[in-house]
Amino acid sequence: MWSNLPSDLLSNIFSYLPPPSIPRATSVCRHWRNSARAATRDTRRHHHHPPWFIALPTNKNHFCFIHNPIENTWHSLNLKHVPTLIKPVSTIGGHGLILFKSTGGAPVQLSVCNPFTGQFGQLPPLQKPRTNPAVGIIEVCPGQFKVYVAGGMSEVASGGAASYESTLEMFDSDVKKWTIVGSMPVEFSVRLTVWTPNESVYSNGVLYWMTSARAYSIMGFKLDTNKWREFSVPMGYMLEFAALVPRNGQLVVVGGSHGGDVVVWELGEGGEWNVIERMPVELRKRFVGGSVKCVGIEGGVCLYRDMASGMVVWRRGRNCKDRWEWNWIKGCNRVSGRHIENYPIKGVFLHPNLASSPFI
Repeated sequence: MWSNLPSDLLSNIFSYLPPPSIPRATSVCRHWRNSARAATRDTRRHHHHPPWFIALPTNKNHFCFIHNPIENTWHSLNLKHVPTLIKPVSTIGGHGLILFKSTGGAPVQLSVCNPFTGQFGQLPPLQKPRTNPAVGIIEVCPGQFKVYVAGGMSEVASGGAASYESTLEMFDSDVKKWTIVGSMPVEFSVRLTVWTPNESVYSNGVLYWMTSARAYSIMGFKLDTNKWREFSVPMGYMLEFAALVPRNGQLVVVGGSHGGDVVVWELGEGGEWNVIERMPVELRKRFVGGSVKCVGIEGGVCLYRDMASGMVVWRRGRNCKDRWEWNWIKGCNRVSGRHIENYPIKGVFLHPNLASSPFI
């Protein structure tokens, strides 16, 4: 019976398997392998699976740790194919790719890696070489994504000094090249270069970054008009940590103050911020304190500190997709019976994808 099923129907069935079962399905026969890979390529079918948390040690590039939310287990992955002197920026989550950028003061070079398949490749050089720009991601569809680079320091001209770059470039995975698509006020370039972590959120035609200059604020670039706009962050002067995350296509801020609540705000249509959730008191007492980081993807938000400390995850419920639930995840101390050293980490979210990427 299985061998007579059309590939599209078989792929749909495989899309309901948890990611750990996909590799076993691909080993049965060629028909199953092709159908299973087709199921992983269509990221829209994976929205009923929660995203996986990837912990990348900040001082080592040759391995990472992953949390399987379906089985609530930790695993390690070898990343020896990833070169040194690069650091993770964000994920192209639906494609199963981690975006890296080069370090060391040279003009930035971006690259992508699939931690599950081992694929690694560099994006073409930017049209305008620059250091330390803000980087943004838009996932256009299952077969296409765009990377935006804004601000940064231009190269030092012979006998001159470096200056802030006031242009914005876009890489389209469909044509595999960079294009200059806009400009920005110099003061925006300065803040994007100096005070902006690299996570971005795309919502309703606007690409957003958060800046922590003086107080947390948000800078948005409207793609259809090439216009920039600045937004205030609720309690911007009081927050100890804050992060932009997407939720149901909307822009959301997760932030916490010292000894206070961890609050989730959503940006309304009129530009006002509305409180939509608070972390339960029992989790806040158990977790909050010290240096807290936050990362989010459609379907999940994670607050973490390091490898050994536990994490708090806020994500869609498995039985009710309209309801989000808070969960505690034990930190990673052992993998396959082996003790794991406590590392400072950069956390990212993605959906595992076993298909060969055409972008690498």
